[in-house]
Amino acid sequence: MQIGVLTGGGDCPGLNAVIRAVVRKGIRHYDDELFGFHDGWKGVVDDVYEMLDIDRMQYTLNQGGTVLGTSRYNPFTYDPDARAVFETVERHGLDAMIAIGGEGTLSCTQQLHRLGLNAIGVPKTIDNDIGITERTFGFDTAVTIATDAIDRLRTTAESHNRVMVVEVMGRHVGHIATWAGIAGGATRTLIPEEPFDIGDVCRSLKKRHEEGHRFFSVVVVAEGAKPQDGTMEIPPDVYDEFGHVRLGGIAYRVAAEIESRTGYETRVTVLGHTQRGGTPTAFDRVLSTRFGVAAIDAVHDEKWGSMVALQHDDIVTVPLDEAVAELKHVTPELWDTAKQFFA
Repeated sequence: MQIGVLTGGGDCPGLNAVIRAVVRKGIRHYDDELFGFHDGWKGVVDDVYEMLDIDRMQYTLNQGGTVLGTSRYNPFTYDPDARAVFETVERHGLDAMIAIGGEGTLSCTQQLHRLGLNAIGVPKTIDNDIGITERTFGFDTAVTIATDAIDRLRTTAESHNRVMVVEVMGRHVGHIATWAGIAGGATRTLIPEEPFDIGDVCRSLKKRHEEGHRFFSVVVVAEGAKPQDGTMEIPPDVYDEFGHVRLGGIAYRVAAEIESRTGYETRVTVLGHTQRGGTPTAFDRVLSTRFGVAAIDAVHDEKWGSMVALQHDDIVTVPLDEAVAELKHVTPELWDTAKQFFA
C-alpha cells in the first residue's frame, strides 16, 4: 500500500519514534511505500513530502521534535471541502493517511474521514487530554522534566526562604501540574479544572510559615489555571490566528499577589517549551513505538476513522468520533490525592 504520514500541532517527545515504527513495520512486514508530508496538513495541501525508508529513520528513536516538521494548519480554514487534500491523495494514489497529533489535528482528521479519506489517528499531546486513551506519549517526558525542575527549585527556595512559583503547560487540563506537583512535593498546585482563590493560597502559605517551619514553598501553576471570579484581577484573553487563547504568564500574576499579600520573597520559573523538547523518556519511546506499529496494522485492517489508544496496558483502536468528543480532565480521585499534601 501507499500511505501518507504527517505530524500536526505542537511538537512532542516521541513523535519520531512513532514515525520510525510505522516505517519499519510498514516496509518490512507489509512492503508499503511511505510518504512523509512536511508540516502537518499544510504539507498535504501544498504537496510537500519526502519518501520515508528505514535508513531515513535510523537514530531517531531518542530524538525529540519531528523530522517531518509540524504546524497547526487546518485545511478547512481555507476550503470547507478541503479539496487540495484529496487532490494530493489522488495524485499519488495514496491508500491511507496516518495523522499523528492532538485534539486539533485529530478533529481535522475526523472531518476528512467523513468526506471519504481513509485515515487513522495517533494521539499525541503532552497535556494527556485526549479522551479514550489512558495515556498519550510525551506526557511522561513532560512530567519528568517538570518534576526535576521542582526538585531543583526546592533547594534554592529553602536556601533563601523564598516562595517559588513554577508554571507548567496545561491549557485546559492540569495533568502535568497535578502529577508533577505530587511527585515534587508541591506546597500548592493550581489547575484549570479547579478555579483558585488567591486569598486561600496566601493564607495557607502564611500558616505553613507560622507553624515554625523554615519557610520555603513551591507553588505549581498550570498555564491555563484561572482564579475564582472576583478573587484576583487578570487581563482579558488574547487569541492567536488559530482561535486559541494565548496562555503563559499566570505564574507572574500569582507570584505578585503572593508577595504583596504575604510579604514573602517570591520568584517565578516558567518551564514553557523545555517540557516539549529533548529526549523522550523510556516509557514514551515504548508507547510511541507501540502506537506506530498499531497504526500501520490498523491501516491494513482497514479500520478507517479510528485512533490507536492505550487501555488497560493494551493497544486498541477506538472511533475518532469518540476520541475527540471531549477532553480528559484530572479526575476527582487524583485531585483529592494531591490536596492531601497541600499546606
